Amino acid sequence: MIDAEITFRKLEIFLCYMQEETISRAANQLGISSVSVHRALHSLEEGMRCPLFTHKGRNLVPLPQAHRLAEHATEVLSKMHQGIDETRQIAGIGQGRVRIGTLYSLTLDTVPKLLMGLKLRRSELEVDLTMGSNSDLLHQLEHQKLHAILISVTDSDVDQHQYEVLPLFEDDIFLAAPKLSTLSDRHSVDLRSLKNEHFVSLNEGFATYHGFQEAFKIAGFAPKIVTRVNDIFSMVNLVQAGVGYTLLPGRLIHAYRDSIRILSLSSDYQMRQTIALVYAHNQQLDPNLLALVAEGRMYARRRSEKR
Repeated sequence: MIDAEITFRKLEIFLCYMQEETISRAANQLGISSVSVHRALHSLEEGMRCPLFTHKGRNLVPLPQAHRLAEHATEVLSKMHQGIDETRQIAGIGQGRVRIGTLYSLTLDTVPKLLMGLKLRRSELEVDLTMGSNSDLLHQLEHQKLHAILISVTDSDVDQHQYEVLPLFEDDIFLAAPKLSTLSDRHSVDLRSLKNEHFVSLNEGFATYHGFQEAFKIAGFAPKIVTRVNDIFSMVNLVQAGVGYTLLPGRLIHAYRDSIRILSLSSDYQMRQTIALVYAHNQQLDPNLLALVAEGRMYARRRSEKR
């Protein structure tokens, strides 16, 4: 059996020393302390159960067996690096392409800013963007079709033992009404006053759909839904056309404030969505995801400072 003291890291330090010939130069090359280099070489000798060096003053002079070990260590480390690269390539990790999933509504502001920052960090990176519902994006992440997703999360949505969750911002929900609606702008809206009105809705699986259902449970009636759609922009277009009312996250307000009416909900129906970046825990050291997470933290900080 190979002794536990013999590790890939120690072999890397050993090879660097064999090339640089002094502990100080090896330490500078590796970005570690001279003490760490000395300890690694001494520990490697213990694991090998034979001397590798003889002392000449403060220098360690390699013995013939050290040169033989270096030959095999070079081959082993080269093969292992190749194996790691091929394994990660099959998994789609660390390559020049990253697959990101997002809610449609985040493409107005959040996604463009994240992607612009990501390209500044890794200019060579190509991004494949997939848009879909909360449930669809989670499914694709679970089946490794996406590297990371931008969704609305609750504690029950994501297994935090399996996934990393980086909250970006919280978003309030509003009532969206046709421009010609007679509702007053001065007061928050009680949904019970709209019992006889028509509504448009997203299909099941979208984050806003679940909030829609919860709000009307509190109101105590089932809304008259005249049509359901698969993207939030189509839903807003239907409100613009006067087809009906709907509930809308605040992130869309600036884009549509001139074409529809955005009204606050009364306190009984007020709710928030937490928008977060979600990715697999076992991929958190992937360089592409590290860059995306760093940009996500910057975005979250800027949003927080604007409040």
